[in-house]
Amino acid sequence: MTHRVANQTEWAVAHAALVAEEKALTLATDRVAALRRQMPWRREQQDYHFVTPDGPAGLGDLFDGRRQLIVYHHMLGANDPSPCPGCGILVDQLPHPAHLHARDTTLTLVSTAPLAEIEAFKARMGWTLPWVETTDRFGLDHGMGARGPGFSVYIKDVGAIYHTYSTTGRGTEGATSVWGLLDMTPMGRQENWQDAPAWVPQSPPYQWWRLHDEYPRQA
Repeated sequence: MTHRVANQTEWAVAHAALVAEEKALTLATDRVAALRRQMPWRREQQDYHFVTPDGPAGLGDLFDGRRQLIVYHHMLGANDPSPCPGCGILVDQLPHPAHLHARDTTLTLVSTAPLAEIEAFKARMGWTLPWVETTDRFGLDHGMGARGPGFSVYIKDVGAIYHTYSTTGRGTEGATSVWGLLDMTPMGRQENWQDAPAWVPQSPPYQWWRLHDEYPRQA
């Protein structure tokens, strides 16, 4: 293998140039997240039906008492002989939900597989995030294929549910951290450095961060 080798001075110059590009990319990502928060919302005109470990549920129930909902459309189907490895890699990277709960946000997975098959595969993978059964129509109505994959984002406001954003394909790659997930939502990280609509509650960065077992119980 051959690759260019530099002395310390040359390496430092090259590294500084790369860091400048990385910083520009971070700022561009912030601008895109701000545009996402300014997106118009689409009001949900029907309630979808889900099967959960606690029984039948509607879309509003998936919020679990929080204002925002992020749904990952996992491609697990009925009698699936080869569950999607891409979905598996993505879900392996998803963060502890307590950090999202602290920002009034719930994350759940949905699939068209029967709930019993979802529960069995969930146990095999060692995953603990909520995961419920849905129908082809739910994915198709929210910019997915019948089974996914992709993320959809929702918010409750004055009793109504709104679809605010969806992404598929490589758009899911940057959304597997706390920050990437929150950046998809209408309220974002809710930190006072971000460009957000006036109604979004915001607080200083870092101050709300906790170890995942130290957040107030109501979060």
